[in-house]
Amino acid sequence: MSESMTAIAIEGGKGPAEALKPVQIPRPAPGPGQILIKVHAAGINRPDILQRLGGYPPPAGAPDTMGLEVAGEVAALGEGAGRWKVGDRVCALLGGGGYAEYAVCDARHALPIPKGLDFVQAAGLPETVFTVYANVFEHGSLKAGETVMIHGATSGIGTTAIQMAKAAGAKVIATARGADKAAQAKALGADVAVDAGTQDFAEVAKAEGGCDVVLDMVGGDYFAKDIDALKVGGRIVFIASLGGGEVPLQIFRIMQKRAVVTGSTLRPREPDEKARLAAEVERVVWPWIEAGKLVPQVDATFALEDAAKAHAHLEAGAHLGKIVLTVK
Repeated sequence: MSESMTAIAIEGGKGPAEALKPVQIPRPAPGPGQILIKVHAAGINRPDILQRLGGYPPPAGAPDTMGLEVAGEVAALGEGAGRWKVGDRVCALLGGGGYAEYAVCDARHALPIPKGLDFVQAAGLPETVFTVYANVFEHGSLKAGETVMIHGATSGIGTTAIQMAKAAGAKVIATARGADKAAQAKALGADVAVDAGTQDFAEVAKAEGGCDVVLDMVGGDYFAKDIDALKVGGRIVFIASLGGGEVPLQIFRIMQKRAVVTGSTLRPREPDEKARLAAEVERVVWPWIEAGKLVPQVDATFALEDAAKAHAHLEAGAHLGKIVLTVK
């Protein structure tokens, strides 16, 4: 008989934030190539909300419970778990199951917690940093000396992308709704901060010489302005469509700008691809964190049992950075 643990389930399979309830489920055991993590903190992400609403099912083999990133200690090793030993402090990217006292992950998708960070800060890294690295630096090919425009600048992704782009030597134009959020983006290192509620970000970008890369999680009516803001040969990378999943596409404008429009998701990627990405993140981004160039921004923490309140807080949209669950 396996031991049980507390995890967060969605009452009725899908629903509003209040549908998130603590339940007792069997503690997982690590299989070959896996580690079991005693979770101390779990990051909350927009895809969790989509899953809770029934729109983002977990990939095959992943737990039904939510949670795409955790930080904690290695509690047990499966056969062939590679570099890890019991007691190691790790943060990890998961296919699901992070809102729990224990979580299993592919040993290759865990990374050592960077020096100087606690579990709460580290729990907000994997999903966010992997997403930014894959989309801004790989798909968007951002280089030192180029200009990137980052929408949603005070989100977990936005606060991370600003700092990573600056660490890489890029110029950052950040957009956010409201003067306060724009000021917060500037404080995090953005060279130019735009209040998208009152300013035309495309006009601001053009006055700054245009953008080589645009990181867009809005879509909708932002797309035409993204094209307008691009330099010739620029790249637009989509990671979400909070403002609408359909956009008007003027082919001639794409041709004029020699623009690349791309995008990606992280969760459905093959395990080997996530392992490759983890190794790249450790090589490139971990030194930035340890040098103080990337400081995880944590807006609020909630106890695991209060996951419903944490989701409501994320949906309210006033946060700066990440929202994290803490597990005793």
